Amino acid sequence: MRQAYLIIGCLMVALGAIGVFLPLLPTTPFLLVAAACFARSSPRLEAWLLAHPRFGPFLSAWRQRGAIPRSGKLLSSAGMAFGYYAFWKGSSPGPITAVVVAIVFILIAAYVWSRPE
Repeated sequence: MRQAYLIIGCLMVALGAIGVFLPLLPTTPFLLVAAACFARSSPRLEAWLLAHPRFGPFLSAWRQRGAIPRSGKLLSSAGMAFGYYAFWKGSSPGPITAVVVAIVFILIAAYVWSRPE
C-alpha cells in the first residue's frame, strides 16, 4: 500500500501543478490529497510539501484547523461562478440539469464559506 500511496501522491502533485496554470482545475484539493498520501508513504515528500513556500501554509492551516483563507474562498467562489457560466453557455443544459449543477455548486460554496479563516 505504501507504493500505491506514493504513486497517488505524486499524481496529485502533478495535477495540482497543472491546476496552477489552468483556471478551472483546482490546485489545493489535489495537494491536500497528496499530503495525506505522502503522510502514509514518504515523510520526506510530506515534509517537502508542507514546507513549500507557496502551498505549505495553506496545507498546514487546513491540517491544523480546517481553515481556508478568505482569498481562497473568494477565488473558489469566483471559479465556481465562472465554471457554471461556462457550463451554461457551452452545453445549453436542460432546466433540471442546470438546477442540479447549480445546487451542487451552491452546496460546495456553502461548505467552503463555513470553514474558519
